Amino acid sequence: MGQHIIPGNPPVEVTLRRSPRARRISLRVSGLDGRVTLTLPHGVAEREALNFAHTKGDWLRAQLDNRPDDVAVQPGADIPVEGQIRRIAIGSGRRVILTDETLFVPDSADTASRLRSWLRTRARDHLAAASDHYAAQLGASYSRLTLRDTRSRWGSCSHKGGLMYSWRLILAPPDVLDYVAAHEVTHLLEMNHSPAFWSVVARLKPAYEEPRRWLRDNGSGLHRYRFDD
Repeated sequence: MGQHIIPGNPPVEVTLRRSPRARRISLRVSGLDGRVTLTLPHGVAEREALNFAHTKGDWLRAQLDNRPDDVAVQPGADIPVEGQIRRIAIGSGRRVILTDETLFVPDSADTASRLRSWLRTRARDHLAAASDHYAAQLGASYSRLTLRDTRSRWGSCSHKGGLMYSWRLILAPPDVLDYVAAHEVTHLLEMNHSPAFWSVVARLKPAYEEPRRWLRDNGSGLHRYRFDD
């Protein structure tokens, strides 16, 4: 197991992992960070898996070439807010100001950390309002609402009624954020993804399929934006 290099131009670094659930050798290129994972079922030799990866070298390079570049959050960069692209610029005031085309940040602030804090606050306001709205429609209540920068899921609902959301949903179109809120609030009644669950989601959010599809097709792109200090 561990790291291996698939030779070529350029060479591709591959992480090997063995999974008891895997039924065949598989290769995956992460849409979040471009990492390549080679998964092996038990009983398959490492050499066999690496030979398979070597035959897929051109495909791997094509996948990596087509992956959008990461965006460092700094003045001059473009970033979506509620689904609309804004250009980050230095403003003259002391607050972050959002306009139709521009996101102004105070000159003295660290741009990335200041915008991350501002976006989290905005995400909390929008998600709390959506969660309250849908919970009221169901006659349900949640115990708390937390925000994280999760990579594996956009939201969750605990058995104790705690809602968790990715704050990056504020980068997506409002309809997408609303769908995730409706989805997670529905789990207050149905802790599953049964037909009954989807029936409640459809009642709360008619035509939910479109924002759900948007998130599946475009969600990984929301992680392109790097707020590293």
